[in-house]
Amino acid sequence: MRLALLGPAEGHTTELAAAARFLLDEKLVDRAVYLGVDGALDSVVKGWAESLVGEDPSEDGVWARAASSCARSGADDIDRFISNERARARLRVFESLPDSETRLVEMLGGALAVMIHDKATLNEDDMLPARLLIFGKGKSAVVKQVGQRWFLSAGSLDDAGGGVMLLEDSEDGIHLTLLDRACQEVRTERLSTERGAKLKVGGANA
Repeated sequence: MRLALLGPAEGHTTELAAAARFLLDEKLVDRAVYLGVDGALDSVVKGWAESLVGEDPSEDGVWARAASSCARSGADDIDRFISNERARARLRVFESLPDSETRLVEMLGGALAVMIHDKATLNEDDMLPARLLIFGKGKSAVVKQVGQRWFLSAGSLDDAGGGVMLLEDSEDGIHLTLLDRACQEVRTERLSTERGAKLKVGGANA
C-alpha cells in the first residue's frame, strides 16, 4: 500500500496540481488524500477529468459518453475514448476531506491510520485503535512518536520545507518520505508500529 498525503494548498494551487500529478504518474500511489478542507484538490482533479472526457466526467455519465463518442466512430476514436476513460478512472486515487470533522481511515502494514484536518478534534475513539494519527492543519510538517502512536502531518504547501508525505508499508515497518512542494525529498524515516518495538533511524536504535 502506498498512501500519499497532501497538505493544505494555502493558495499554492499550481504547486498542488504539480504534486498531485507527480504522485499519480511518478509514484503510482494507491491513494492520495488531501488534508485541507478548501476544495482545492477537488477543483484540480475535476479540471483534469473534464479535459479528458468533457463537461460531465462523472461515473454515471460514462454510458452517455460512450454512446456519444463511439456509436459512429472508427477504431482510432474508440481507442482514444477508452484511453481517456482509463485515465479518468485513475483519478479516483485522489480524495479530499469534505470538512473539518470527517475522518478517513486506512490500514498500513496492519496499523490503523486515522486522517483528519485538525488534530484538536481527535477523540478517544480515534486514539485507542490508531497507530498513525494524521492531520492537515498546521504550517510545518510533523513526525512525532508519542508512546505507541505516531502523529504525522505533511505540513501546508505554504511551507517550503514540506507539504507532501508518502507512506509505504513493507516487511520492516512503514517507510515515510517527506517532500517539499516541488516534490524534492526532505526527509526519510522508518516508522515502527509494533508494540514495544524500538524506532530505528539511520542505523541506530532509539
